[in-house]
Amino acid sequence: MTGSKIFAISGSLRADSHNTRLLHAAQKFTPVDQQIEIYEGLRDIPPYDYDLDTPELRPAVVEDLRRRVAEADGLLIATPEFNYSIPGVLKNALDWLSTDWTRTEGLPLHRKPTAILGAAPTNFGSVRAQLALRQVFVWTESDVVVKPEVIVFRSHERFDADGNLTDETTVGLLRGLLTALQDKIDAR
Repeated sequence: MTGSKIFAISGSLRADSHNTRLLHAAQKFTPVDQQIEIYEGLRDIPPYDYDLDTPELRPAVVEDLRRRVAEADGLLIATPEFNYSIPGVLKNALDWLSTDWTRTEGLPLHRKPTAILGAAPTNFGSVRAQLALRQVFVWTESDVVVKPEVIVFRSHERFDADGNLTDETTVGLLRGLLTALQDKIDAR
């Protein structure tokens, strides 16, 4: 299959985020014919509220996010690490994506081919955040790429002043991750 639609979410709200830069690098270095759309509405997602989690009551921004994930062939998530886990804003968005209390809509993340990567300026990168994110995807039964793992440690050394990914090892891992994601999409 070619021309896959990949929906990408950066778990960082920071304007100069290395994780958002990784997603832009994914758009540039994809080894296959993938259209990668980077989501820019994470800041607008309200806190998860069970009382509003029905098709009739969900906020429009949440319905839009759910629709876009459901329509995508695959999901790509770049996560920073906060307190040894994923940022609250990312977990909140995933909470909105992981439910179907009416049992009529289907779950946007159920069996969704998904790839995870992350960057951090520390020596461990986003190892713990990625482990926590993988646990979330056990619940949703998402089809997560296992390898290669793209853990960009000392991320401030991997980009140039213009925000371009310059580290060839990271570029190679990123290409491998996108190829593995495509393989999962093609196997559906």
